[in-house]
Amino acid sequence: MAVQHNNSVARAFAILDLFSESRPHLTAGDVARALSLNNVTAHRFLHSLEAVGALVPVSRGTYRLGHLFVDLARRVTSHQALAETAQPVLDWVAETLNESAMASVFEGGSVVCLATTKPKRHLFVDLRPGMRLEAHCTSQGKIWLASLDDKTLARVLDQMPLKGLTGRTITERPRLEREIATVREQGYAINDGEREEGLRTIAVPVLGRDGRMITGLSVYGPASRIDNRALEAAHAALKQAASRLVDALYGANALPR
Repeated sequence: MAVQHNNSVARAFAILDLFSESRPHLTAGDVARALSLNNVTAHRFLHSLEAVGALVPVSRGTYRLGHLFVDLARRVTSHQALAETAQPVLDWVAETLNESAMASVFEGGSVVCLATTKPKRHLFVDLRPGMRLEAHCTSQGKIWLASLDDKTLARVLDQMPLKGLTGRTITERPRLEREIATVREQGYAINDGEREEGLRTIAVPVLGRDGRMITGLSVYGPASRIDNRALEAAHAALKQAASRLVDALYGANALPR
């Protein structure tokens, strides 16, 4: 039996989705034109959204988003909530591949381990939630750097010491910029012994429905096990894991934007 959706709720969210950085204010006329509503219906929705604090009037008949969404965003984007949602996905990856998996966030130019899971077999690298990792020599760091716009990326790289940790570490900025461009193009990043000798990792970004990166997912293990075939299997599993995590974050039955 198909689940019926509440059209009024869906329409309210469609109105909220009209707001953007380039269009911070809306009137009933704007809403009516964008959503093919009559002015009376548009006014009614705007007044209802104002009543619950979702919208705030800036002048007669003109509205902006209310601070309510700042409070809600803090709850949704808290690291603990994201880690709890990501953990079952990481566990599935580790069980599928019998290798370690990790989720990350990006703070102050560094990768921060958000959650991790390990296989039953021994691994010589011990990553724990809260640990900070260099961005220039990790697969997680490369996908975060690749997610930045050019202006932000330049600012981050200006402040980033490209310290050599192994003989494979990229320490020249032009070469790192080329690597980041490749990551943007292919949609994943690889670290082949650039931070730890003999450690090989692959990472993919998890994108929100606004196109922005929420977290990174990676698989890591000794190069003796993570050969090219294993990398392909890990890439496939990570892409599926990213899709599962988006479903978990937004709801698998959420209407597309």
